[in-house]
Amino acid sequence: MKKAKLVIICTQNSARSQMAEAFFKKYGDDMLEVHSAGFEPKEVNPYAVQVMKEIGIDISG
Repeated sequence: MKKAKLVIICTQNSARSQMAEAFFKKYGDDMLEVHSAGFEPKEVNPYAVQVMKEIGIDISG
């Protein structure tokens, strides 16, 4: 079965899009090829990393 492609775009690609990408990968990986992108990419926000870590998802890389 061919996976649908999903791109999540956010201005800086530092928190919301990274978090959304992680959720889609965790819960839809068998159906979706997921990527996040930004117009002005920055480092991933440490608060986003911390919050996702609290629910068992690592977005630090």
